Amino acid sequence: MSLPDELLELALETAREAGRMLVDKRPVEGPAVVQTKSSPTDVVTQMDRASEQLIAERIRAARPDDALLGEEGGSSAGASGVRWVIDPIDGTVNYLYDLPDWGVSIAAEIDGVTVAGVVEMPRRGETCFAVRGGGARLRTPSGERELRCNADVPLHRALLATGFGYESRRRAHQAAVLTGVLPHVRDIRRGGACSVDLCTLAAGRIDAYYERGVQAWDIAAGALIVEEAGGRVGGLHGAAAGPEFTLAAGPGTFEALHALLAPLDPARD
Repeated sequence: MSLPDELLELALETAREAGRMLVDKRPVEGPAVVQTKSSPTDVVTQMDRASEQLIAERIRAARPDDALLGEEGGSSAGASGVRWVIDPIDGTVNYLYDLPDWGVSIAAEIDGVTVAGVVEMPRRGETCFAVRGGGARLRTPSGERELRCNADVPLHRALLATGFGYESRRRAHQAAVLTGVLPHVRDIRRGGACSVDLCTLAAGRIDAYYERGVQAWDIAAGALIVEEAGGRVGGLHGAAAGPEFTLAAGPGTFEALHALLAPLDPARD
C-alpha cells in the first residue's frame, strides 16, 4: 500500500469515529457555544473541540511525527513531511441547529500537496473520499460508486451553491454579487458547509460552487475530491483557491462562471 493510500485509510477511520461521536453525544438541547470568532454568529461549540481532540489524538497515536493544522487551534509542527488539515465540524451552525448538512473534513498533505481527503457526512449517511491520481468515491450503507462532476453545463441551466461570510459588510457585497449572478443561472442553493457543497458538486448534484472567505481546513479535502471527480478548483484569474475566493465546477462551466463572476468583483468586502 502506498503512503497516500495509508493516509486515506487513517483519515477514513478517524473521520468515521468522529462523525459517530458527534451524532451519539450531541446534547438533546443542542451543543453549548463556548466561543465566538469573527462575529457573534461565527460560533464554536464544545463538540467542535471534542471532535478536533479526538481526531488529533487518533492521528498522533498512529503517526506521531506528522504536522497538524486544525480549525479550532489543535495545530502542531511535524518532521515527516506529512501534514493533516482538519475541520472537526464543517457547518457548525447547521450542527448547532440540528440541520443535516455538516461534515467532518480530514485531508493529508505530503510536502504541501494534498494527496488524500475525506468528508464524512453522518446525517446524510455518506462518506466522500479521494486519493490523488486514484479518483473520488462516494460510500453509503448500500454501496459505493465513483464520483463525477457535471461538465459543460450552460450557465442558464446551472445549479449553483454558495455561502456567505459572518461580517455584515462582507455579506452586503456578497448579496450584491448574488444579484448579478442569479438572473443568469438556473438557481442558487445555500447549504452552509463548504466541504459538503464540494462533495455535492463532485457527485453531480449541483453544477458549480463559489464563495469568498473559506479557509484551508474548509476546502483541503473537498477540493481534492472535486478534482479527482474531474472538476476544477481555483481562484480568480488563475490564482489558487483560498480565503480570497474559491470557485469550483466541471470543465466548461468553470470558465463560464468565472467570466460572469470576475466583473462583479467577488473577492472584495
